[in-house]
Amino acid sequence: MEAPTLRTDRLVLRPPLPSDADEITAACQDPEIQRWTVVPTPYRRTDAEFFVERIGAAGWASGTNCTWVVRTAEDGALVGAQGVALKADRPGTGEIGYWVAPGLRRLGYAYEASRAVVDWSFTELGLRRLEWVAYTGNEPSRALADRLGFRFEGTLRSYAEQRGTFRDAWIAALLADDPR
Repeated sequence: MEAPTLRTDRLVLRPPLPSDADEITAACQDPEIQRWTVVPTPYRRTDAEFFVERIGAAGWASGTNCTWVVRTAEDGALVGAQGVALKADRPGTGEIGYWVAPGLRRLGYAYEASRAVVDWSFTELGLRRLEWVAYTGNEPSRALADRLGFRFEGTLRSYAEQRGTFRDAWIAALLADDPR
């Protein structure tokens, strides 16, 4: 699958490059990113390189994972990452994921980038269902999913593994024909 660059009013979403590794490493030192995602702890530069090469480039090449780094259009500052993991066992279904670097939260960037990814997922990938899954308690992520139009479907008990521990997770979904 060819990796597209997406643009919004304030942002550029493009596939991760090796030159992003240092900034990704710095951002992923944030305790909140480590708390709510599956990034390794401690997070090393080799983890960022793995993200760029195996999650990013290999994901696009295999058509299993669509991953972007998000940067400001104005000055190119790293905002975060966005992705859609495609579900091989459920055709037409993907799972959206995102993180935002500290200092750039609460500026509407996550909504703007997610909106572009949601629209692209339905129009370009032809998905029928896009899921959002987050560890219970991640209220900022849940608020964003709500704002994007995802409908809460429930709590999945002992669902997602994070560094050797299974945690409860919330799940919500947005269908291609749902209002957005």
